[in-house]
Amino acid sequence: MSTQEGTTDRADATPGTPAADLRGRVAELHALRERVEQGDERATAAQRSKGKLTARERIGLLLDPGTFQEVEPLRRHRATGFGLEDRRPHTDGVITGWGTVHGRTVFVYAHDFRIFGGALGEAHAQKIHRIMDRAVAAGAPLVSLNDGAGARIQEGVTALAGYGGIFQRNTRASGVIPQISVMLGPCAGGAAYSPALTDFVFMVRETSQMFITGPDVVQAVTGERVSIGALGGADVHAEVSGVAHFAHDDEETCLEEVRYLLSLLPQNNRETPPAALPEDPVDRPCEALLDLVPADGNRPYDMRRVVEEIVDDGEVLEVHERWAANVVCALGRLGGQVVGLVANQPLVQAGVLDIDASEKAARFVQMCDAFNIPLVTLVDVPGFLPGVDQEHNGIIRRGAKLLYAYCNATVPRISVILRKAYGGAYIVMDSRSVGADLTYAWPTNEVAVMGAEGAANVVFRRRIRAAEDPEAVRRQLVKEYRAELMHPYHAAERGLIDDVIDPADTRRILVESLRMLRAKHADLAARKHGNPPQ
Repeated sequence: MSTQEGTTDRADATPGTPAADLRGRVAELHALRERVEQGDERATAAQRSKGKLTARERIGLLLDPGTFQEVEPLRRHRATGFGLEDRRPHTDGVITGWGTVHGRTVFVYAHDFRIFGGALGEAHAQKIHRIMDRAVAAGAPLVSLNDGAGARIQEGVTALAGYGGIFQRNTRASGVIPQISVMLGPCAGGAAYSPALTDFVFMVRETSQMFITGPDVVQAVTGERVSIGALGGADVHAEVSGVAHFAHDDEETCLEEVRYLLSLLPQNNRETPPAALPEDPVDRPCEALLDLVPADGNRPYDMRRVVEEIVDDGEVLEVHERWAANVVCALGRLGGQVVGLVANQPLVQAGVLDIDASEKAARFVQMCDAFNIPLVTLVDVPGFLPGVDQEHNGIIRRGAKLLYAYCNATVPRISVILRKAYGGAYIVMDSRSVGADLTYAWPTNEVAVMGAEGAANVVFRRRIRAAEDPEAVRRQLVKEYRAELMHPYHAAERGLIDDVIDPADTRRILVESLRMLRAKHADLAARKHGNPPQ
């Protein structure tokens, strides 16, 4: 937690003697509001010298023009001591209110770093609590624009209690309304837990950082020397930790992407995502897929291109694009309806599932299920990643998170097996046995316990070892195993998939299947909540 040294308005900025008539008082009100909105010029210059926008400029970029309705703009703290009684700026360093994004209501709060460094005190926290409560009551998304120096040290434990109230509300709102955290400056210590509790975290390179303990503390305790950016910058959290779902080069691009994400999400968990009139023909053949995906299961290809070929107009918003890249999670539209897509990525580690990929996909599946977004799973998975590190770091319990998420999901679920679907990873990737509503497969599919080579080595190891020419015998047995148990119609013959389809028909079949499943209703057993693997 840091001290606050930002330039602020002083208590003597209060208006003078009230005017004698109502018009005079209204003029006085407008003058006060103008001063509050303009803020201190020196503090504004300091903010811009860091390459950062002001809180009000950020809100202006996020919301539709002219729609922001601010609440409690004249709020001031009541704290005393350490000179606080002489520094009582209006807003108390946070701007709260609501407006619209693409015509739909969105609630927002934005730390104003120009006032107390955006640090949180009692009044500051109460403003945030109130806007969070209003967002839940109204059933509308909440966006936080974070740029604060942590708790206001001069206010002591009351500031810490303020954070507790935010965390509690983040948790109560989880799965009820979409919560989006946009990191536009520092976020250190306990303050970092609020973004971690929300559905999506955006960061901006060079200007935003998140960490529990800063570089000085890290060096003092562990002896490690690290810069702020290397410890908790946007790229670190987008590629290494997985804390950030999106990282952008500037605030303008970041906030435009937040607007796009909101266009794909429902207002709350009682609604479905907003539909759009599709310009892309529903029955458009996807002939390009025949060339994009090699029939040889050992040859890589870019699953992103497959996803772009299938969805409306090739437009997707990939979540966690740079973290755990062996699985792709994205939002897009099929026939104008929003869908969540989960797909193995053969370009990265052959699309194998590991700890990070399992956790990434599990959280995405849970988010989609919470907000009534149907799931489409594209399967090309050789199995779980073997290794001592994976086992010792908990691949069993952490891989089970993805299994739990799929089994618990009640939204429409469709899986398409493109090529490999081996072992436990096949089951986990939304197979029929864990509740997928429909499962399709391409003629290149191979559904089996393991690959033919590995299976032959296990099943026929004695026969191979005893042969005069073990390699020749092994090749023959691999061929026989593949022909007997891994031909593309083996799973269909046993009722494990609904149909083997022409890849070119994938888009049309998915759209038609989702249309059929639109009214799906599933009841879960009564319970407070499940106990998912951690």
